[in-house]
Amino acid sequence: MRSNVDSRKIEELMEALGKEARSSGCIYFTGGASALLIGWRNSTVDIDIRLDPEPSGIFQAIAKLKQELNINIELASPQDFLPPVPGWRNRSVFIGKRGQISFYHYDFTAQALSKLSRGFDRDLKDVEAMYKQKLFSLSELRDCFEAIVPELIRFPSLNPDILRSRIENFMERFED
Repeated sequence: MRSNVDSRKIEELMEALGKEARSSGCIYFTGGASALLIGWRNSTVDIDIRLDPEPSGIFQAIAKLKQELNINIELASPQDFLPPVPGWRNRSVFIGKRGQISFYHYDFTAQALSKLSRGFDRDLKDVEAMYKQKLFSLSELRDCFEAIVPELIRFPSLNPDILRSRIENFMERFED
């Protein structure tokens, strides 16, 4: 059983990955890792990341650091659950650079869409926290959803009507 992760562990992970990677690349944090670094949660069970482009030697480093830091690292991002949202890289928020690795928060609008598609209580609380911290706007949420609607057919486990309803319900709660 791995221990819960706090923001200090994420900082340690970033430093270590920066030292271990043998080429440049980008690591995008999603979910709980973003929540910890920005401060709307105190802990998370695992660190979800997307590698794009993938730094050389990163998988060896991840395997080693999972043990050394006693953390769970998952390769997961919104585009594992939804079509990639156009412009996600441009909306991703730069955290910092360690060694040759640039770290980002994966596009918060895409994170919000992904969390709304899952619909768990913690996910909905995360979306509310992201919105209250002005990490995405309601118009971005609507526009990004509309942009991926034609590709939702590629995700057969996802019901587009339920997702649309969740997005509309969320927007109604926060519109002036």
